[in-house]
Amino acid sequence: MKKIEAFIRHFKLEEVKEALTQHGVKGMTITEVRGFGRQKGHTEVYRGAEYTVDFVPKIKIELAVADADLATVVETIAQVAKTGSVGDGKIFVSSLDNVVRIRTGETGESAL
Repeated sequence: MKKIEAFIRHFKLEEVKEALTQHGVKGMTITEVRGFGRQKGHTEVYRGAEYTVDFVPKIKIELAVADADLATVVETIAQVAKTGSVGDGKIFVSSLDNVVRIRTGETGESAL
């Protein structure tokens, strides 16, 4: 089993969610986050005053998938979230040792 954490642009969330649902993903967690990467923020003008936005708003999607579904899910997120511009985001994949569904006590892939 794998845990996927994807950081994407806000306006791509609905497209990514719909694409993942069509590929059989049954659940995910969404968090609004702020951070910076290579772009290191940007400057904006508000009411004539210029200010620096150090942390760029992003959406963090977290989901757990079976090993067999990993490549499809990662590829789907990457294709749908891509705009071709700096700041499209990143996808991190890590291993999950175990998952427990609290309600039923199921463990492993059956708990996904």
